[in-house]
Amino acid sequence: MVKRLSRCIREYKTAALLAPLFMIGEVAMQVLIPLIMANLYDYGIALQNMEVVVTRSLLLCGCAAASLAFGALSATCSAKAGTGFARNLRHDMYYHVQDFSFSNIDKFSAASIVTRLTADVSSLQNAFQMMIRMAIRCPVMLTLALLSALSISPKLSLVYLVTIPILAAVLLGLMPVVFKIFDRVFKTYDRLNTVVQENVHGVRVVKSFVREDYEVRKFSDISGTVYKDFVKAERILAVNDPTMRFCVYVCMIVLSWVGAHMVVASGNNPELGLTTGQLSSMFTYTTQILTSLMMVSMVIVTLTMTRAPMRRCSEILAEEPDLVSPEHAVTEVPDGSVDFENVSFRYSAEAQQDALKNVTLHIPSGATVGILGATGSSKSTMVQLIPRLYDVTEGSLKVGGIDVRDYDLAVLRDSVSMVLQKNLLFSGTVSDNLRWGDPDATDEELRKACRLAQADEFILAHAEGYDRKIEQGGTNVSGGQKQRLCIARALLKKPKILILDDSTSAVDTRTDALIRKAFREEIPDTTKLIIAQRVSSIMDADMILVMENGELKSVGTHEELLETSPIYRDIYRAQEKERDA
Repeated sequence: MVKRLSRCIREYKTAALLAPLFMIGEVAMQVLIPLIMANLYDYGIALQNMEVVVTRSLLLCGCAAASLAFGALSATCSAKAGTGFARNLRHDMYYHVQDFSFSNIDKFSAASIVTRLTADVSSLQNAFQMMIRMAIRCPVMLTLALLSALSISPKLSLVYLVTIPILAAVLLGLMPVVFKIFDRVFKTYDRLNTVVQENVHGVRVVKSFVREDYEVRKFSDISGTVYKDFVKAERILAVNDPTMRFCVYVCMIVLSWVGAHMVVASGNNPELGLTTGQLSSMFTYTTQILTSLMMVSMVIVTLTMTRAPMRRCSEILAEEPDLVSPEHAVTEVPDGSVDFENVSFRYSAEAQQDALKNVTLHIPSGATVGILGATGSSKSTMVQLIPRLYDVTEGSLKVGGIDVRDYDLAVLRDSVSMVLQKNLLFSGTVSDNLRWGDPDATDEELRKACRLAQADEFILAHAEGYDRKIEQGGTNVSGGQKQRLCIARALLKKPKILILDDSTSAVDTRTDALIRKAFREEIPDTTKLIIAQRVSSIMDADMILVMENGELKSVGTHEELLETSPIYRDIYRAQEKERDA
């Protein structure tokens, strides 16, 4: 994981290397200052030697200024490296997600991906900045301060050999417990984001069913779980601080008692034992050593908390797209013919049965094909295999006489326009949304596509026309208008195959008929696959497919199926009765 994530440092390597180097300089100055202070007191102030007082005072000011400069430079480089690392990591994850197939995305929920791209990356940014500063500062400070203390008095320094193992034991005992809690917290964050997203996206449904109280309780339950886990973790970690302070005070007491006796015994003569200045330096080094240990524990806690985000972000980067273009890919789709040859499909290896079973079918280029069947009959599953949103599990699927697995993915999908069941519009103008089909489309091409989709009239009825603002998700247009805009967007690709997955369900029958008429007259060479619930939407198709439980039950024209397909006949008669009623 570390190796994979470290690749995101890239152009910020210099800053990432300079930050710890400057930090070492800052620590060296801070460790040197107590020695100079001891020298100043013992050989300057105590002996009233003004020359030593002046020179040591200037040296102290120089060390303090150098420490300040090194600290500022380290902080600057750390901030640059940390924010740059987070920027690259977020960039790499986001772009990698764009290459995912539907099966890859199915492994991660949308809320989980959002959490990983936001909260998890922020956690890693903070951890990275701490790692190149505090994770360097603490062990270096601990080592240099301990060596300096040993150089002053090895006997007094023995007190650290008792306190350091105590702190280390407490720390090592806390970490495994805390890690499990934080690992659970980040999984709970995914659930929290899911609740928020569902509530915001479905706010109209929530309000129409007066379910605000239920949603508040659901949010409060998950939020409360996060709160309880954090409180539990912080309560455990709270043991660390008093333990550290206890060790500091014990060291101070021991140093005061033993050190005072050593000073008195030596008569303040450095050659005989310990001086007053050296004893004061020992107090400073005690604070530096034990504070460094405390900071080491904080670093370990932070890195422990970061293990979960590190693993989650690494999972995104490590996920290999299931669908990729072959090495010598076909870069042109000859025509819009589609051939299913004993095609079976299941969504995952763990699935107990196939979603699509042994489908064999030939669709000639330019044909209009209607697809009918009950909910769950795998109509959408079948058409999603054509642009290779999923790969077939068994058999072969060909477009233009060539297996879809031999095409360059971008070329294949550019030749297939698909209007999904969930019509999605993006924030921006009507023109912006339409140009998703063709970024270089002219205004006249936009209007032509909208006329074919019967969208031109309601667009021009608005004062701003094609410059009208569309809210996120298309919430400020009706369902039928949204469907027609999505159809127009698909037509702008000038596809060889057009797939409408129940995409006219929200328009009236007259508009539906006009759209089908425009398709017949204006794009006769485009293969059109229309999934519909209404028989009237597909009864004039060249070929109608009847699906049931993932199997292709019948194929024929409207008249042929009325005679040969009981399923089709029952659906048609039921809808006729509803219309007559």
